[in-house]
Amino acid sequence: MDKTYTFHASAHLLGRTKAYVAAEAVPLALQFSTPPEFNGERGKWTPEHLLVAATSSCLAATFRTMAEHSKFEFISLHVEAEGVLEKLEDGLRFTRIVLRPRLAVIHEDDRDRAVKLLQKAERSCLVSRSLQTEVTLEPLIVVQAADEISLPVPAY
Repeated sequence: MDKTYTFHASAHLLGRTKAYVAAEAVPLALQFSTPPEFNGERGKWTPEHLLVAATSSCLAATFRTMAEHSKFEFISLHVEAEGVLEKLEDGLRFTRIVLRPRLAVIHEDDRDRAVKLLQKAERSCLVSRSLQTEVTLEPLIVVQAADEISLPVPAY
C-alpha cells in the first residue's frame, strides 16, 4: 500500500530585515537571515543551518526509532553536523555534510551493534537520502555507566 505524507512550512519576510519560518502545528516560529558571510544578520538561523540541522536531527530521530525496534539500549546520542558549502561552476552548493554522532552505551559489547545501527539509520534517514550532496558518517561510540549521563554542550 502506497502512502503519501505532506508537510507544510512557510517563510515570511517583513520588510528588509525581519524574516521567520513557521511550520504547520508547530507553535514556535524561527527567525532567520542569510548568513553573515552573505551580509545577513549574525545570531539568526539561516537556510544553510536549517538544512544541516535537518540532516543531523533526521539521523538522531531515525536512530532512536531503530534502537527502539531493535531493543537496543543507549544512554545518549549527540550528533555534530558540518555542512561544506562551495562555489562551483554552476553556483554555490553543499558539496558534503559530515555527521559525527557521539553515542554513549553502557556495555563494551554494544559497540559493534551501535555502529551498525548508526550506519543503518544514516542509510535510512529520509533527509540524507533526499539530498544530492554526499553525506558522510563518522561515529564515535563511548562506553559510559548509566549514572554518568551527560550531554555535550555545543561549542558554537
